[in-house]
Amino acid sequence: MQTPPCPIVRAATTSIGITVITGKRPLTERTLVPLYGGTIQGVHFRAGEAMTGEDSIPLRFTLSEFAGSLGDFGTIIPLVLAVALVSNVNPRYILLFFGIWFILTGLYYRLPIPLEPMKAIAVIVIAGGIGSGEIAAAGLILGVLFLVLGYGRCFAVIGKWVPESVVRGIQLGLALLLFKASADFVIKDSFFFVIGIAIIVVFILLVHYKNVPDLSSICVIAVGVIGGIVLHGIPPTSLIPPPALVIPVPTDFPSALSTLVLPQVALTIANAILATSLLTKDLFGKDVPPKKLSTTIGLMNIVSVPFGGFPMCHGAGGLAGQYRYGARTGGASIIAGLIFIILALFFTSPQVLSIVAVGVLGALLVFVGIEMGRHSLKSDSLSITGLIGVLALVVSITVAFIVGIAAAYLLMWVKRRPADKSPAA
Repeated sequence: MQTPPCPIVRAATTSIGITVITGKRPLTERTLVPLYGGTIQGVHFRAGEAMTGEDSIPLRFTLSEFAGSLGDFGTIIPLVLAVALVSNVNPRYILLFFGIWFILTGLYYRLPIPLEPMKAIAVIVIAGGIGSGEIAAAGLILGVLFLVLGYGRCFAVIGKWVPESVVRGIQLGLALLLFKASADFVIKDSFFFVIGIAIIVVFILLVHYKNVPDLSSICVIAVGVIGGIVLHGIPPTSLIPPPALVIPVPTDFPSALSTLVLPQVALTIANAILATSLLTKDLFGKDVPPKKLSTTIGLMNIVSVPFGGFPMCHGAGGLAGQYRYGARTGGASIIAGLIFIILALFFTSPQVLSIVAVGVLGALLVFVGIEMGRHSLKSDSLSITGLIGVLALVVSITVAFIVGIAAAYLLMWVKRRPADKSPAA
């Protein structure tokens, strides 16, 4: 039997920067292309191998990727700064592990999958009374939990039974919360907020009419740093000290479970995993399964928290922010990771972190919220999505998630219920 000839193979790049291998007919980035052996763009394939979508995403390190890498700084920096100011955690090691895991996720996913502090834990710590032992215990519990969920079929079940309108509602709630956070920054620093908004609007017009790369986040952060130096002077710098192992005592675990873990679990499932997976499909046409996101969340918390890291997760808001300002590949995550590592090793102190004028961070959050809100409107039930969004804003994302699921199933039951037939007259 004669071996069939190798088909004509060529490389093509899609509009979002994903390289695909095509034959006689155009193929999407999700298509698996059988190869008969040989070398394509320096990569050798054995006979019968297929190139998957993940293999076909090249890392880019352009100005646009650099700009996108800064897209979530408006969320990360204020939370890290606030946690460092009110607790006994070391901000250097928080940022160091952020940097390491940003690089690893960029290499693994090949997409700008972001990292953020776990928000519920951060808010509770900022409110006061939580020590490093309880924070470490919470991170370890959550790490083990999400590592287990990632290796089982749990997310296949969760994804089947959590309606899309509920996940879209979490996205809307996050958008509203970003607008609220931005308003707080406006009150504190309206002058730099207006400057930041003006810079972003100018770049929107330049991108639309002149095909100029969107470098607004670079310019906004630069203005914020220069403004902070003018107002407060150049802060002191120093090298990172040796790490101190943070080992929680047995009494830290029950307290961490009730105070930190339970409020965070629903938020991580809804936003960091389900909403991030859905938004990845919206923005890149790529399927990043929730179980993969759960696994990386579990690994990075188990490894990082005992050495001074803060509990962290992925996040749909961060993904929207990085995409909005230009991130299209894992190169943006690698760039962000390098920035955080440099800050951690040489420059991190509360004084250095606070040098960025908070008004420009508020300006970045406005447009991240717009990007997130725009995708939330793709819901199959705007009433459920709107209900969850409002509850997330006025109560909490955890409550909104639970109430939203109940409301979604109630609405489905009402729609499926057969219409009552009145007796014939």
